[in-house]
Amino acid sequence: MLNIKTIAPNFKLLDQSGVERSLSDHRGSYVLVYFYPKDDTAGCTKEACSIRDVYGDFQSNGVVVFGISSDSIESHKKFAEKYKLPFTLLSDSKKEVIKIYGANSTLGTKRISYLVGPSGLIEKVYPNVNPAHHGAEILKDIYALKDNIK
Repeated sequence: MLNIKTIAPNFKLLDQSGVERSLSDHRGSYVLVYFYPKDDTAGCTKEACSIRDVYGDFQSNGVVVFGISSDSIESHKKFAEKYKLPFTLLSDSKKEVIKIYGANSTLGTKRISYLVGPSGLIEKVYPNVNPAHHGAEILKDIYALKDNIK
């Protein structure tokens, strides 16, 4: 697991449409990087939908969302379409980014999230995610971080 106030390691991965996405392309914005075990499973669906349900608020606050698992591009595409997920899912089939971010375990991918600030520093780490409430929890923290900047 990475610590707050450290630079978030850059990555380049393919999204559910096969387009390469990079963390560094979003410097100047808040970025939620959330790791999850598997597409279309109960907990992962709850988590994705909790983020989807507040995504309009994320957008209005300039927050980019990257969901990362080791599932294939095609699996991500089906998952995103089935649940109408409006954000980017990234495929890390080699689990390289998953390892760099400390989201790997002997059982697979850990459910862990990082909120990366506009400067590229990790502002918040979520090591114990409640899938059903994760979107609202992150949104609350974004508002708090933005209030501290003013």
